[in-house]
Amino acid sequence: MTPTPIKAPSARRFVVGWVARLAAGLVLLASGTAQAATACPALLNSTQPRLQDEKPINLCENAGKVLLVVNTASFCGFTPQYKSLEALHERYRERGLVVLGFPSNDFSQEPGGSTEIAELCENTFGVRFPMFAKSHVAPGAGHTVNPLFVALQQRSGKAPAWNFHKYLVSRSGDEVISFASAVDPKDPAFLRDLEKLLKSK
Repeated sequence: MTPTPIKAPSARRFVVGWVARLAAGLVLLASGTAQAATACPALLNSTQPRLQDEKPINLCENAGKVLLVVNTASFCGFTPQYKSLEALHERYRERGLVVLGFPSNDFSQEPGGSTEIAELCENTFGVRFPMFAKSHVAPGAGHTVNPLFVALQQRSGKAPAWNFHKYLVSRSGDEVISFASAVDPKDPAFLRDLEKLLKSK
């Protein structure tokens, strides 16, 4: 008795199956992209130029983390706070803290360019947390304020009155706590608020 030959799947059936699998994959990809976009708080939905080379950095990379946003300056009485900020970044980064530094000459104490600022931060104070290019952080005539600082001021009700003003931002981006320049990152009250935000999911 001659065995019945097994027919190979038709080319049409193969193509239809392949297209169906591809479509399913695209649906999953689109769903994941939409979820990622949703996960980024509106507060972070922007790019900022990195200090060292002005490479645009998407702040959404920090979604889901607690942020400490600080406007900095090289020639200020509070400039030594760089050390405390770096120590804080190192101590809490595994728990989800990211310190973001934004140099500004709004108070006439950051006249230098990016190279000078980066050298001071890295060589004098050992700063390793992300630093961004100079921008305006406080309302003033004739300049546009960095959009991130506009959003921070709207949520906290406080604009920087001097260098090293600090904003603690919750993981969701909904809560922003403002601290004056004189508040050192080692201050117990500051650390209590930081701990509270780090424990929140």
